[in-house]
Amino acid sequence: MSLNSIFQYFVPKDKKFFPLFEQAGSNLIEMAKLLKESVHTTDLQLRKNNSKLLEDLEHKGDNLTHQIHLELGKNFITPFDREDIHALASSLDDVADFIHGASNRMELYKVETPSEPMKEISSLILEATEHVAKALFELKDLKNIRNITDSCVRINSVENKADYIFDKAVADLFEYEKDAINLIKNKEVLSAMEDATDKCEDVANVLESILVKNA
Repeated sequence: MSLNSIFQYFVPKDKKFFPLFEQAGSNLIEMAKLLKESVHTTDLQLRKNNSKLLEDLEHKGDNLTHQIHLELGKNFITPFDREDIHALASSLDDVADFIHGASNRMELYKVETPSEPMKEISSLILEATEHVAKALFELKDLKNIRNITDSCVRINSVENKADYIFDKAVADLFEYEKDAINLIKNKEVLSAMEDATDKCEDVANVLESILVKNA
C-alpha cells in the first residue's frame, strides 16, 4: 500500500482537525467583514462596537489554535504532517492577529476618516480570507487539489494587489501629508492591514506544502 493510499485511508476518519480548521477559516471571514465595515463607516460608535466584536473573535481564534495544538498532543495519527498542522494553525492565528491589530490601531490612534487605500485593502483582506476558508474546506478529502491550488493562486494575487496599494499609499503620504502625526497614524494602520494579506499568503504557502507532500 502506497503512502498516499494510507493517507487517504486515514483522512475520512479524522473528526478533529478539519472542523477546527474550517471554524478558523469562517472566523477570519467574520473578522474581515467587521474590519471592512469599520473602514467604510463614519459612525464612530459602530466602529467602536466592531472593535470589541473583533477582539472577541480574535480570542475565539486563539481558542481554536489552542484546541488544534491540544489535538496534536493527544493524537498519534494525524491527517498530514504534524509540522504542517502546527504551521497552518499558527499562520491562521497570525491573520486574525493582524486583522484585529488594524482595527485596534484605528481605535487607538483615533483615525476618524479612513483613507481610500485603507478601504481598498480592507476589501482585499476579506477577499483573501474567503479564499483561505474555501481552501481549508477542500482540505478534508484532497480530491479537489485544483480548487485548493486555485485558492492559493488567488490569495497570492490579492497579496500582490495589497502590496501595490500599500506602497503607493505610503509614497503619497510622504509626498502630500504635511502633518507628521497623521502620516504616522495612517502608515501604521495601512501597515497592519497589509500585513494581514501577507499572513494570508503564508497560509497559502503552508497549504501548497501540504499538497506537495500528500497529493
